[in-house]
Amino acid sequence: MILAFGDSLTYGAGAAEGESYPAVLQGIIGRTVIRSGVPGEVTAESLARLPEVLEETNPRLMILCIGGNDFLRVMSERQAAENIRAMIRLAKEKGADVLLIGVPKFGITLSPPDFYPQIAEELHIPYEGGVMRQILLHPDLKSDEIHPNAKGYRRFAEAVAALLKKAKAI
Repeated sequence: MILAFGDSLTYGAGAAEGESYPAVLQGIIGRTVIRSGVPGEVTAESLARLPEVLEETNPRLMILCIGGNDFLRVMSERQAAENIRAMIRLAKEKGADVLLIGVPKFGITLSPPDFYPQIAEELHIPYEGGVMRQILLHPDLKSDEIHPNAKGYRRFAEAVAALLKKAKAI
């Protein structure tokens, strides 16, 4: 079982439920993908919620896509990074592999902060850092300024599926 964990990007805000990236990913890879996204959630709230979700779902793999709300609320990037590290460690302690998705910080470049690839390297996990930027730079892939539409979530799911295959996670 795969756990997709995060905020509104995991929930699928801006598209119908069956068009969220976890739903589309499940169709692409033919494996159960549990969607556990809470719109508006910051990393501290996700960290508090994660132990119960891991206990309930017992995933073999967790796809972690979180951080955008911390950036929107101008919260500490250092604290967001620590919370993300802690979530990855929790999942690994429960026996789950983790794939990390970098979330862009709003600004001219729309790039994820440097801490995402650093954490992935440090904790030896696969990392996808470009797909959300690509989606958010194309108006036809967005439902609003910060969320993909159905077409954007499909692109997101395809990128995640490709990384899972490359990492031999599926």
